Amino acid sequence: MSNAVITVENISKRYILGHKRSKDDGFRHLVEDAVRAPLRWLRNRREERAASSEEYWALKDVSFEVKQGEVVGIVGRNGAGKSTLLKILSRITEPTSGRITIEGRVASLLEVGTGFHPELTGRENIFLNGAILGMSRVEIRRKFDEIVAFSEVEQFLDTPVNRYSSGMYVRLAFAVAAHLEPEILIVDEVLAVGDAQFQKKCMGKMGEISKQEGRTVLFVSHNMGAVSNICTAGLLLHKGQKLYSGTASHTVEAYLSSGATTTGEVSWTGAERPGTDRVKINSVKVIGDGEAKATVSIDRPISFEVDFEVFVGGLDLSVSLHVVHPSAGEVLSTANFPSALLGHDEWAGRTFPAGRYRSVCTLPPNFLNEGIFLLNVAVMKSVRDTEVFVREAIQFTAQETGGMRKEYTGHWIGVVRPRLEWATAKV
Repeated sequence: MSNAVITVENISKRYILGHKRSKDDGFRHLVEDAVRAPLRWLRNRREERAASSEEYWALKDVSFEVKQGEVVGIVGRNGAGKSTLLKILSRITEPTSGRITIEGRVASLLEVGTGFHPELTGRENIFLNGAILGMSRVEIRRKFDEIVAFSEVEQFLDTPVNRYSSGMYVRLAFAVAAHLEPEILIVDEVLAVGDAQFQKKCMGKMGEISKQEGRTVLFVSHNMGAVSNICTAGLLLHKGQKLYSGTASHTVEAYLSSGATTTGEVSWTGAERPGTDRVKINSVKVIGDGEAKATVSIDRPISFEVDFEVFVGGLDLSVSLHVVHPSAGEVLSTANFPSALLGHDEWAGRTFPAGRYRSVCTLPPNFLNEGIFLLNVAVMKSVRDTEVFVREAIQFTAQETGGMRKEYTGHWIGVVRPRLEWATAKV
């Protein structure tokens, strides 16, 4: 007999996307057409409605099972259907077709503010959420102090939550969802809003409620380190379809493989370019031996190139790079702030006229260890004011081609492996 608490069978979700009509298609134009030729007008309107919309399948025939006590990491690139799936499982959105069976009480944390009434205080929202989950007032009171202590918002407990920062919102929302004893906890990427210490605290709590209390957790994240560390199983979605399911580590490997480039370069054109009406990124490259490569040598310099375009002159911009290891998290962060430069960048600290620019940052030889890495890229006006942020813009593999491979044939521990100055003397 199966001990599955969630069974998803051929779930699909379809949306109808509308497109803007021509600017000339105004009210006067419609009335004139309708008066002159009513039948032709009706036929044209039907054709225009069909042409002005298209079907978009956010999910297509997705099936899987989740067993009691599992922590399932759901991964995939933006637009893969992860959030849509969680909304369906949380009964926020109805599927277009398919069948879902859920055994147990479900608590969801999908977006900042989900399930909270903005005019009520933090205290009142705790009791409201508990009531929605079917808990008695006595049960909620029993958990109340624990929720408040975990959320660390005691000082603002009697303040309406519409005055909370996004971080405070998430703290309280997660504390409520995790402590009011749902059999199934569903958490989206919303935890990324919180600070690093609170994120770590939440990860530990999700592992605890699974291992010690036997509850089930579904967790959507772009943090492959978190998925590898706290999840027991994984589900990979790609363009609305299930691409892979299995152990968490194998799912992470499949996800990384699915996004790998063969050239070491990713580029965007036209409206696809990430950014705003002020700044857009054209391309990102990983360069080894003078050319874009998906696999680069550790014992030679590795460069990262960001090509971007500025449309509004007078902006004081910096380019920021973040090298991420799938399991260990962020390995290094660097930006061309004037105070952070080792060499000379003529545009560091200056305002940018409109135009196209190319920033290059170079790692010294023998810095990274062997492995797969991801590169996050940002163009920003300040640390707190980002114009463009592209998560996992490109993936690359660092490998040993000589050097220390001759002295040591095993695998070096860690994600960085710099050559450092040593001195040994007989004493």
